[in-house]
Amino acid sequence: MEELEIAKKAIQRDEQAFLQLMQVHKAALYRTAYAFLKNEHEAIEAMQEVTFRAYQKIHTVNEPKYIKTWLVRIMINYCQTQLKKNRRFISGEVLQELRYDENSSYLEIDEAISSLSEKEQQLIHMKYYQDSKIKEIAKIENIPEGTVKSRLNKALKSLRNFLSEKGGADHV
Repeated sequence: MEELEIAKKAIQRDEQAFLQLMQVHKAALYRTAYAFLKNEHEAIEAMQEVTFRAYQKIHTVNEPKYIKTWLVRIMINYCQTQLKKNRRFISGEVLQELRYDENSSYLEIDEAISSLSEKEQQLIHMKYYQDSKIKEIAKIENIPEGTVKSRLNKALKSLRNFLSEKGGADHV
């Protein structure tokens, strides 16, 4: 069955179609969760929570062709809420221990992305981690495509500036 047909049935509360839909988008949702949360266990937990939330609200989707976009948006919102909660409990020392073994260039890019505003981080994750199209991002954010392009351009410029100050401009 075609993805659009599955989405239409899922929106009409067909449980089998909903399960098929989640299976189709499982990898993209997991990548989003992991990109934000940087922890396998938390990413799996996010998948469970987002599946539950999506099931509760799937009937509110107006455009079946944007179902993936809608699901990713739920995941991003959930992850950002979790990150805000976690910031209250994690000290800088614990963060250093968690990231000690990671590749230093990854750390630099991660640090650079963290220096961006939340909105800019969302755009970077949607475009470069999720491979979302400009049109999809515009639909999710409810802004014109030109605005998405200019904000992405500004975010990339900020990343380049941050990395060049750190001596790692060749990454972006």
